[in-house]
Order: sequence, then structure tokens, then C-alpha cells
Amino acid sequence: MDILIARGRASAAEVQGAMADPPSYSAVRATLRIMEEKGHIRHEREGASYVYLPKVAPERAKRSALRHILDTFFNGSPEQVMAALLDGKPSPEELDRIAAMIERARGEGR
Repeated sequence: MDILIARGRASAAEVQGAMADPPSYSAVRATLRIMEEKGHIRHEREGASYVYLPKVAPERAKRSALRHILDTFFNGSPEQVMAALLDGKPSPEELDRIAAMIERARGEGR
């Protein structure tokens, strides 16, 4: 899914080629078929092959992935996520932008 979102569209061979440690071509095709059956992607015929496209908007996919990471690795805690991110030594400019986002969230009554 990451590859399709980044590229916008890709054939099974292109998806396989973009993977770091790719499974077989058949496994990639099977996974794409399952993703299509679940409604995450769709395909278009292009010549003799299929090209796959995400059905989910990139922004929605980002939020869904982040929610999954938050729940899986950080017990649903934004505070734990921020602590982990701050270990990465953000720049002063990034810290200023993060502080501004926090202030906006406080002002919105979150």
C-alpha cells in the first residue's frame, strides 16, 4: 500500500521492484488481489497487464497508519509518541512548530 500511495499507481512488477526484500511475483499479485477484495485498491487494465491504484486518499491512509502505530506500539498515548520523536533530536525550528501545534490544540479545547 505504501508503494501505491507514494507512486499513485503501479503494476505488480513495479510494486515488487520497489520492495526491499520482495516476495515472489505471485505473492505480490495475490496480496494486491486481497487488497482489492477488501476495497483498499482498484485496478485498471493497461495493455495486457493491470495497474493498481489506491482507493484511499493519502491523508486518510496516513491517519490510519498513524492510528495503528499509536495503538500498537504506544498504548494509544500521543505523549509516548512525542517522547519517542523527541529522542530523535528535532531542530529548534521543528520544536517551535510542535509547540505552536500544541498551543493551537489547547486553544481548540482538545
